[in-house]
Amino acid sequence: MTEVLFYHLQNISVENVLPPLLEKSLERGWRAVVQSTSPERADALDAHLWTYRDDSFLPHATWRATDVHDQPIVLAIEEHNPNGANVRFLVDNAALPADSHSYERMVLLFNGDDEDGLLAARAAWTDCKTRGFEVTYWQADERGRWQRRE
Repeated sequence: MTEVLFYHLQNISVENVLPPLLEKSLERGWRAVVQSTSPERADALDAHLWTYRDDSFLPHATWRATDVHDQPIVLAIEEHNPNGANVRFLVDNAALPADSHSYERMVLLFNGDDEDGLLAARAAWTDCKTRGFEVTYWQADERGRWQRRE
């Protein structure tokens, strides 16, 4: 069964949250796809993942790479799964893919200060529950640690 984690971002950006989550995915031996909504945004995330921390390396490529199927992390703007990923990250209000059931985990990062983002996350939550997915909701506490909320 697909597990879907909803991360409610408030006073924190995708750029701060995504890299550590990707690191944890790689530690588990998973492949990942990060789906955004535009080529420009995917390119910005690509640049950020190369430089986000001096002591870290996240091997990745965009969907344009000729060896995309060999990459552990792929940044994409469409629904396909070019690297056989186990986990899919959805940012910038990217929609749930038609093949959501084929992933072990999906992670939706949504901006709590954006009304469109909240509406998209609520619709995705309802859709995931209807499909029978296991869903959890996460929000950062005052110290920035992620807490599961009911």
